[in-house]
Amino acid sequence: MNVKNVIKKSMKSLRASLACLTLIQISLFGPLAGTIQAQEDPRARTPIKHVIVIIGENRTFDHVFATYKPKPGQTVSNLLSKGIIHADGTHGANYALSHQFSAVDFAPNLFDLSPKPKTLYPVLPAPLSGGPKNPYIPNLTIAHLAENGLDANYYQYLITGGTGLNGGVPDTRIPNVNLLAPGPFQITAGVPYDAYAASPVHRFYQMWQQFDCNVSSATADNPSGCKADLFPWVEVTIGAGSNGLPQANGFNNLSTGEGSTAMGFYNVQQGDAPYLTMLADSYAMSDNFHQSVMGGTGANHVELGSGDAIWYSDGKGHAMTPPMLNVENPNPAGGTNNWYSQDGYSGGTYSNCADSNQPGVDAVEDYLKSLEPSIKPNCEAGHFYLLNNYAPGYFGDGTVNSGQFAIPPSTLRTIGDELVDNHISWKYYGDQWNLYVADPNYNNPFNNYCDICNPFQYSTSIMTNPTLRSAHIQDTLDLYADIAKGYLPAVSFVKPSGIVDGHPASSKLDLFEGFVKKIVDMVHADQKLSSETAIFITFDEGGGYYDSGYIQPLDFFGDGTRIPMIVVSPFSTGGIISHSYSDHVSILKFIEKNWGLPPVTSRSRDNFPNPIVGNNNPYVPTNSPAISDLMDFFNFSHHDLDAGDN
Repeated sequence: MNVKNVIKKSMKSLRASLACLTLIQISLFGPLAGTIQAQEDPRARTPIKHVIVIIGENRTFDHVFATYKPKPGQTVSNLLSKGIIHADGTHGANYALSHQFSAVDFAPNLFDLSPKPKTLYPVLPAPLSGGPKNPYIPNLTIAHLAENGLDANYYQYLITGGTGLNGGVPDTRIPNVNLLAPGPFQITAGVPYDAYAASPVHRFYQMWQQFDCNVSSATADNPSGCKADLFPWVEVTIGAGSNGLPQANGFNNLSTGEGSTAMGFYNVQQGDAPYLTMLADSYAMSDNFHQSVMGGTGANHVELGSGDAIWYSDGKGHAMTPPMLNVENPNPAGGTNNWYSQDGYSGGTYSNCADSNQPGVDAVEDYLKSLEPSIKPNCEAGHFYLLNNYAPGYFGDGTVNSGQFAIPPSTLRTIGDELVDNHISWKYYGDQWNLYVADPNYNNPFNNYCDICNPFQYSTSIMTNPTLRSAHIQDTLDLYADIAKGYLPAVSFVKPSGIVDGHPASSKLDLFEGFVKKIVDMVHADQKLSSETAIFITFDEGGGYYDSGYIQPLDFFGDGTRIPMIVVSPFSTGGIISHSYSDHVSILKFIEKNWGLPPVTSRSRDNFPNPIVGNNNPYVPTNSPAISDLMDFFNFSHHDLDAGDN
């Protein structure tokens, strides 16, 4: 996302800074795209007339809320409630439940979802440093030029939090960094909350392997048999990918640049994540909401927008085979322990998951078949599905991105198509969109728009229609203008830029809090708008951080780990904790339930029923696969909902 180049390029010379300023001024003060008046849609089945979905980056539920203690009368599933840790972050009586192991998957073996033998780590591989040694942005003047989407009190955090360390070395800010016990550790025992920290691996086959899923480990409370006990091992053996390169000579626990970064958590009882904690205390939060795809940003945003996975094509809706360079191969390379043969951002990221002979596929599909009931992979023959991150097939102006690491234009139907067909207003507000449209190749160092995060930018139906494109894809500047005027579409998706989205190493969680606070405060300043708006605050995925929650296999692609979900509305107050199983596609189910719409397609996950649970476990659906429509977050006691819940 070019964040690391902000200072280097913007401060290299006065001329470079002025050039950046010119483009920013165009973005800030140029004519805004036309606003859409808020639709008082008579078909809304609840008092909620406006839904705003804000999507941050890369944090699991336990990573943020490990020590959260709910309001009286509520319960929560986290490291504290399970006795894994105490409120002060030290080890609890049940710390062994989170123990992490090393394993063996030597070539010429095939990719192993649950490799053995396993050996308990005597101490964790040292978590390594990541993020900038000095803050990316040097002063408040540049901070205000680089980003317009923060509460005024949060700009100071753009110029703080440097690690003071070179990257990829043991993070000596963490006490006893080389002698940590083999389980979770508190980051802020030594690293300030307002500081940059490293980012763990969060790719598809790596995450499947980290969860160590095997039906032989299944129990009544954990019928998926996923033990989540190989997080550091995957980090230090393959990390973020091989890109098809051979393993380096002298490969060791430092080589991937991560160590045991995945095991870190914050402590909200000691003041971490204060704004998100306040929202959780005041409104409603889920402790059973999940990323919809194992892996990273791109595939999860696509699933959020469509309820399905996207696939490689000829750009006209016909499935094709991508170049072999772009196909995943997690089988260990010769002479290595778990060094994938082809994987990485500039390497493999497609898989033909309908073909069990494809690398890695049989391990996942055999596991899905072993479950009771068995889970359908939902992979169509001849389709190579996107598992991680490739750029969308269109630039912001609707021209085709034909780059080697861009997925071709897609005919996959989205919730945007569904809303257009039913004449319901919607927008995707992308932070820095205006700047990106003028600078699609990211030459401007202040351009931190996230192209892979926009599920509609992959879509031929939206991107090739100038009217739809300009009406439905806009900058967050337009969001702020729309709110200030008392206008909002029925459905809004909001994505912060790369410097304030909360992504580890390139951003910080407090910056995401500041982004959210600005929007929440603006909505609440308009009493009418606030009275009929629900703000869903969540993340694209867990970023590879450890989490102790149950995961329900839904198909080949996931689900993945738990992530935070907070709902702010006048009908979801009091610190309620929802335990109903849900994921990104539950947001689509809520939209469809609220406006009486059908599922996006016949194969999308919004066709799944709402969960049914037994008396003793509210977290595990007995009618798997099942995901919630999120209606349990709300109390509409004086409003009769239409019948028709699936």
